[in-house]
Amino acid sequence: MFSLRYALPHIPAPARLTNVTTRRVALSIHAVSAAIALLAGPWQFVTSIRSRHPQLHRALGRCYALAVLIGWCASLPIALHAQTGPIASAGFLTLGACWIATTTTAIWKIKHSDIPAHRRWMTRSYALTTAAITLRIYLLIILTQNIPFVPAYRTIAWLCWIPNLLLAEFILIKKQKMH
Repeated sequence: MFSLRYALPHIPAPARLTNVTTRRVALSIHAVSAAIALLAGPWQFVTSIRSRHPQLHRALGRCYALAVLIGWCASLPIALHAQTGPIASAGFLTLGACWIATTTTAIWKIKHSDIPAHRRWMTRSYALTTAAITLRIYLLIILTQNIPFVPAYRTIAWLCWIPNLLLAEFILIKKQKMH
């Protein structure tokens, strides 16, 4: 979890973005909480953990939801000041709105004992959580292929999460057709 480096007093290999220096606290909180969500999330989909260890599933679910809430709150000042301007800001703010909305809906569904809907909404939420991974893959591509950063980053702000969400929807539709 390379993002956890932002929790260190001196960031090794910091990204060359203004937010690293001007919004260091928000960025660190966002990076660490999003990393926690990334780590807690996959375990929620393991059937044996859900069935044999429901208390662990609930604890990890609460950890995930809290990490998403903290990560989303910390993302707001960062997204509002995306280095490449309002197009990137809009992409990241929309990602954040979808992230908190899908997670909140998943919590609402489980509180009302709608387990199938809870699972579907958590699938969407985690697909959005993985935008952090997708973003880094795209950044690696633009850096290694000498693609101009500014226009690419504006696009990445949207492409880091929309395909993930579309893939999640595809999987959910395919699952529904199988049943």
